[in-house]
Amino acid sequence: MLTLLCIRNFTLVEQLDLELHDGLTAITGETGAGKSLLLDALGMALGEKADADKVRHGCQRAEVSATFDITQLPRANKWLKNNDFETDSECILRRTLTAEGRSRAFINGQSATLAQLKTLGELLLDIHSQHAHQNLLKPDHQRALVDQFGGHTSLYQAVKASWKEWQSLAAQLQYQRDNEAEMSARSQLLRYQVEELDQLNLQPGELEQLESEHRQQANAEQVLTSSQQLAALCSDDEQGLLDGLRKGLWLLRELPDKSSQLQEAEQLLINAQIHIEEAVSAIEHHIDSFEADPERLQWLEARLDSIYQIARKHRVSPGQLTELHQQLAEELAPLAAAEGGLDGLAHATAEAELNYRKLATELSQQRKQAATQLSRGINRQLQQLSMAGALVDIAVTDADASATGTDAIAINVATNPGQPARPMAKVVSGGELSRISLAIQVCVANKSTIPTLVFDEVDVGIGGATADIVGRLLRQLGKDGQVICVTHLAQVASKAHQHLQVRKLQRKGNSQSTLVHLAGEEKIEEIARMMGGVELTEQTRAHAREMLELSC
Repeated sequence: MLTLLCIRNFTLVEQLDLELHDGLTAITGETGAGKSLLLDALGMALGEKADADKVRHGCQRAEVSATFDITQLPRANKWLKNNDFETDSECILRRTLTAEGRSRAFINGQSATLAQLKTLGELLLDIHSQHAHQNLLKPDHQRALVDQFGGHTSLYQAVKASWKEWQSLAAQLQYQRDNEAEMSARSQLLRYQVEELDQLNLQPGELEQLESEHRQQANAEQVLTSSQQLAALCSDDEQGLLDGLRKGLWLLRELPDKSSQLQEAEQLLINAQIHIEEAVSAIEHHIDSFEADPERLQWLEARLDSIYQIARKHRVSPGQLTELHQQLAEELAPLAAAEGGLDGLAHATAEAELNYRKLATELSQQRKQAATQLSRGINRQLQQLSMAGALVDIAVTDADASATGTDAIAINVATNPGQPARPMAKVVSGGELSRISLAIQVCVANKSTIPTLVFDEVDVGIGGATADIVGRLLRQLGKDGQVICVTHLAQVASKAHQHLQVRKLQRKGNSQSTLVHLAGEEKIEEIARMMGGVELTEQTRAHAREMLELSC
């Protein structure tokens, strides 16, 4: 349950640390004091949209943190572990919002996304807004209520995923059938091109090697002649470089008292002699191993011609052929598979539809059972809410297949005995709609696994004895968990285990809202105020005191 709510610089709140307990907590206050402010802050902490105007005027940042006791919440603990968040007996959701509109979220001190904050928040707290009775007229909301009451969430998600898979396969199948001729022509062209490149079998780096070897073979005669001349220039017995070096070294060795410069010259000539001898050896080795091969030259020219021709055909450079080969093969693979796999895709699509139909049928059966139980529960509650003659019938009928299943769900109402049940929008008044909405929410809440329920003025349009019954219903819900209710009815507030009053203060020209725990005489005064009258009298105080005594 929610144990602590801390608010900083949020709209009219400068600083508020609010401890909350189990049971029913009522939040009251004069109109305009900011009763719904607490719920707005709570929504921000749970990942709801937050605009920059929520930051208190003159402040740079607003911050809201909500602390929950999760010792008895295995689903929340499992979610935290699965998403790599630290787990303990407590869970803290924190949200910051800057005046520029930038927002950050944290779970147990670790950075989180708003989606994560919202998903976890839905496991911890359920807010029933004051406009829930308006949403009740929407078919999607009616379906969601039945699924929530029946606990169909997992099965509903399975139906939704199955629908998505079926539709994806069906779209692929339709596309392939519509484009079968075009895809077949493209596949044939690609197959021819890939086979041609397969036969060419050009290896990485082969082109450069072929071109180098071709240049050598094409210039073989010139290379051999020049190599022989170079060898002769180096090693000729009379005019060769080696002969000249030997003579020069002999002269230097015969000189007496050589200077350092001559000694250096001598060493350089020795090194030159060594390098020239090594060069001669390399040249002679080249001459001995070199062999002009006309047949090899002819083969090289034919091979290179094939490569160049195919490159021109595809309008790419010869060096891009290997990459092109890979690209064409990758494009061909799914087309080739599609040609032979159209029957397989049709079979997979049929299997996906069969799986969807199976899951949707199971969901439909469970919805019908839940609709019957929920209808009975709503009608029992309406007996207490001064609508004894009303009858609610939740109809689950066949509908076209969709992501939500194969059902159309409609909450129909007969407000008078003997009349047929008709859609709510056509037969109920505003007050009747709010009472039906409250009856539904009480029934759904009784089935909820979420420990904290928040009601934001769900008692609007209700008064008198009916309001007293509403208070008793909310107090009963609070016995098994935690219920927080923003209310304007004394009959509801008097049933609360904990009473919080919103007060609007003026300080230094600024408005501030705060929450105060009420007990004893303060609680009596607030209940008396809510009962009406410009001035409180002893009679209204006595009535308020009696109301509180009877609620215990």
